[in-house]
Amino acid sequence: MPRTQADYQQQLSEKELRLNQQFSLFAHEQSLPELQVFTSAPTHYRMRAEFRVWHEGDDLFYIMFEPGTRNKYRVETFPVACELINTLMPEVLNYVKSKPELRHRLFQIDYLATQTGQAAISLLYHRQLDDQWINAAEEMRAHLQSFGQIELIGRARKQKLLVHNDRVIETLQVNGKAFQFEQIENSFTQPNAQVNEKMLEWALSVTQGSCGDLLELYCGNGNFSLPLAQSFQRVLGTEISRTSVMSAQTNIALNSIDNVLIARMSAEEVSAAMKGEFASRRVDELKLEDYDFKTVLVDPPRAGLDDATLGMVQAYDNILYISCNPDTLIENLKQLCKTHRIVHRALFDQFPFTHHTEAGVYLTKR
Repeated sequence: MPRTQADYQQQLSEKELRLNQQFSLFAHEQSLPELQVFTSAPTHYRMRAEFRVWHEGDDLFYIMFEPGTRNKYRVETFPVACELINTLMPEVLNYVKSKPELRHRLFQIDYLATQTGQAAISLLYHRQLDDQWINAAEEMRAHLQSFGQIELIGRARKQKLLVHNDRVIETLQVNGKAFQFEQIENSFTQPNAQVNEKMLEWALSVTQGSCGDLLELYCGNGNFSLPLAQSFQRVLGTEISRTSVMSAQTNIALNSIDNVLIARMSAEEVSAAMKGEFASRRVDELKLEDYDFKTVLVDPPRAGLDDATLGMVQAYDNILYISCNPDTLIENLKQLCKTHRIVHRALFDQFPFTHHTEAGVYLTKR
């Protein structure tokens, strides 16, 4: 059923009400700032999509599964995904249908697109791929170039074959300034590019005029690190994923930023290193004692911050917390609000018409 603007506003109001109810827990401790709400487009907002591929005789089509069940349903179009993904969906499937080398034991197709007409398409198989697959995939990539800059990747068990490349370059506009980000297939990226731009602008607004340096945990490919470099003397970002760290290094170079350093360390290692309880060559090279950290940024997984990291971030004057799970955010705030007060809070509607809500909180030490 098509979604209307009225439908969108209703679901957004419900999310806003629920988040405000969760934050009311802290209303007796302080006067809460107004919740800033950042909207999404109701359709064509998602830059990533994954579809299972169903074989039925000579037919081949996309399927998805109903939430909480294994009931499958056929997918012809996907209004949640951006226009480029919707354009590519039938073209890819129709092409694959007629090519046995591409069709045989194909079980999933993943799409990663950008706002600037690039896409990486991953074809996943229950068989090993060979030179015949490469040759057919090269012809397919040439066929798809009329729709944008397209990259093709073949995946099977313990196998990954590239047809030219496995990454795209996204351009995000943040307060009128363009930032370029390498995004690699099968790695985490923010799925809603337009709301991501709003998140970055909000983060810049609440940190405007900051002094000292920024420590960022869970920095990914530098999504927040690079735009926020404008607000701080230096930024040290940490991330456990090797792929994301390498991509962040590329993004620093793409944007010619000279005051950001990315280190491959977990949040737990950073916490221990800050207390002098973890030593390594990597820690020595960082020269943590030379930094003047006043602000810490955390964007943790859905489980939120562990107890050690919670204790560590409380040592900083300012905490910028981006959360993909308000439930664990509220639990973490019960501890953080013992030492800090909430001065800004926001709702980012990254996932319209789902129960998922992204939230942002900026706290300063009491």
